[in-house]
Amino acid sequence: MISVTVIAVGRIKEKFFSAAVEEYRKRLGRYCDFKIVEVKDEPTPENPSEREKELVLMKEGKRIEEKIPKGAYVVSLCVEGGQESSEELAGLLTDAANEGWSRIVFIIGGSFGLSAEIKNLSKKRLSFSKMTFPHQLMRVILSEQIYRAFTIIEGKTYHK
Repeated sequence: MISVTVIAVGRIKEKFFSAAVEEYRKRLGRYCDFKIVEVKDEPTPENPSEREKELVLMKEGKRIEEKIPKGAYVVSLCVEGGQESSEELAGLLTDAANEGWSRIVFIIGGSFGLSAEIKNLSKKRLSFSKMTFPHQLMRVILSEQIYRAFTIIEGKTYHK
């Protein structure tokens, strides 16, 4: 069974987001080993300088890198990534599995995004929109899209 992990900076504070992610985690259990790994977000001063932002990205990046399983197909969620349809995401999962990748990791950064080092580790950079979403909501959206991708792969009626 393929393993799909979401590595995300910070914790979900709102119960409704946690409940939604948990629902998709349960649904995904029939298709993959799905888990979310949280890494601590770096405290940031009010009105940080560019250098302070770089330090935050570097520290969060190191925490993320420590959690990436060896030999994983890494997908970074970032604004400069390409946008794909749900069917194309299903194709990405299928292609990765067919190429022998048994571990797929999606990475959601913190409030400043992801460090260049993490982006450079990635096989794929993905953007869900030009809009900005709260990181907690992005976990829900990503979990739902991963679930939708597996239902597309399996030919289920969930996706319309």
